[in-house]
Amino acid sequence: MKTSHFLPDKMFGAVVGDTVGSVYEWHNIKYKIDEESMAVGRARFTDDSVMTCAVADGILRALRQLSDEWLAAGEESRAVIKSEIVRSLKTYGRRFPRAGYGGSFRRWLASESSEPYNSWGNGSAMRVSFAGWAARSLEEAEVLAELSAAVTHNHPEGVKGAKAVAGSIYLLRSGGTKEDVRQYAGRYYDLGFTLDEIRAAYTFDVSCQGSVPQAIVAFLTGKSFADAVAEAISIGGDSDTIAAIAGSMAEVVYPIPTALKQRVAERLDDFLLQTLTDAAEFAEERKAK
Repeated sequence: MKTSHFLPDKMFGAVVGDTVGSVYEWHNIKYKIDEESMAVGRARFTDDSVMTCAVADGILRALRQLSDEWLAAGEESRAVIKSEIVRSLKTYGRRFPRAGYGGSFRRWLASESSEPYNSWGNGSAMRVSFAGWAARSLEEAEVLAELSAAVTHNHPEGVKGAKAVAGSIYLLRSGGTKEDVRQYAGRYYDLGFTLDEIRAAYTFDVSCQGSVPQAIVAFLTGKSFADAVAEAISIGGDSDTIAAIAGSMAEVVYPIPTALKQRVAERLDDFLLQTLTDAAEFAEERKAK
């Protein structure tokens, strides 16, 4: 067990979902697993966890440089945030080169260019959770989400996925309900389906439009943190990412079971665990201002 850091009570849900789902990404299942089966055996953190930490680090570094009123300060402040996110994505990605990145992102990591590549993939949504935790308003959450997506995933669908997830997290941590999330995220996606209705026919889909609404419905359906993650995995597809997104929202409402948290922490790199700890502390400090 890692003993050098406390286990944060926020910013851990995406990593838990990712680690639990990692076993099933290429070995899809169509049924719900139980909590005792989660984060055991071959479970490991993947690029979803690494990039969640990278975005958190980039936003944190940027906001420490800017005034609390950065949102009204115009493009200069936004440029600082994007620059710091790019720096962190490159740093973390190169530190963990075999975490499981997609081909386009691998090429972006290896290049000296920082230009986005118009991706509509779900990477923008799986890594965005800190935007919802750090924000002091819904508008700020959406802008941070858009900036975090646009450095690579500047396609409208990539941006939309990030905003829907970050905005939902902000609403939940501000006292919103699942119904509030359904109404809010419903502005971005049609959520008028159940997982039972799509499970049999659902296939692997790495697009935001083909996986983010499914992750949101898994969160809305889940009756606990573990249940939301189990629902996300039960439809198959890009299991680690769908579970990471569902987990990033579920942790705001439900406690992550201690034993599950422990098992994931044991698999997590100390460097990433320190990033999550720092991010959780920063979010708490910002909330208290």
